Amino acid sequence: MDKRVVRYAILAVLAPCALLGSSSSAFAGEPTGEFAVFKECPLSVPFINSCVYSVTTGGGVTIGSTSVPIVNQIIFQGGETREVVGNEEFRSFVGPANGETLVKTPQPVPGGLAGLIKCPEIQSVLGRLTCETVFQNGATGVNAITELVGPAQYSFLKLASHQAGLVLPVRVRLENPLLGDGCYIGSASEPITLHLTTGTTSPPPPNQPISGEASGVSFRGGGVILLAENVSAVDNSFSVPTARGCGGPLLASAIDPIVNGKIGLPSPAGKNTAILNGHLEQAIAYYVMLSEG
Repeated sequence: MDKRVVRYAILAVLAPCALLGSSSSAFAGEPTGEFAVFKECPLSVPFINSCVYSVTTGGGVTIGSTSVPIVNQIIFQGGETREVVGNEEFRSFVGPANGETLVKTPQPVPGGLAGLIKCPEIQSVLGRLTCETVFQNGATGVNAITELVGPAQYSFLKLASHQAGLVLPVRVRLENPLLGDGCYIGSASEPITLHLTTGTTSPPPPNQPISGEASGVSFRGGGVILLAENVSAVDNSFSVPTARGCGGPLLASAIDPIVNGKIGLPSPAGKNTAILNGHLEQAIAYYVMLSEG
């Protein structure tokens, strides 16, 4: 682990001591200056130690036979708590103040609806007519939106040590007028669970190991904001369940099998890949509070 990162981690442990005798109500506004990106940090949570703000700007996700590049930035945010009980230290991730840990961001699916569904393939007369109407109106774009369906797990120390430091239980919503509002791959009870690492993966075949990255480390805000400019968090060992609810209550029985067939769902571990490229900022919570004035 980078010695500068170790020093930062030590400072993050010591800084909360300065909060003794103070209360979060003493800090009234929003973070300012270089700390402004941490405005949703859960500063009122007991034992808050640091604030996290990560932006994914590239990479992509491959599920079965379908690949979706990340072209619109995705924000991951929240904070880490640190509590010491006896000789044991406990750290945990806490979601942001506004509840949007993973901001829902549409990513266009290459090929759109034509890449997933051909209208003549739909046996239902109503389904075929609806499909043809959608194509006639030019509403053929499909967006994939990744949504968190359970608590995220995050560890700054694990990511810095090239381990799996980000665990995301998610589902993917496919968005298009024909697919309706409830077309999901995965669910809260059967999530797609990503174990993202900056190290090297050990996937089942046919996937081969791939490696992430955590580099370009620098410090801002007088040394209390850590910035990793080149972060690549990867996982190619996860499985993906079938899509359900595509076409709404009336058409799902006809359209679900078509979507699953085209994407290749369910897709077992070893046939799926997630690569999230971007940057990560982490600030000591005490100094985020101080910036509020």
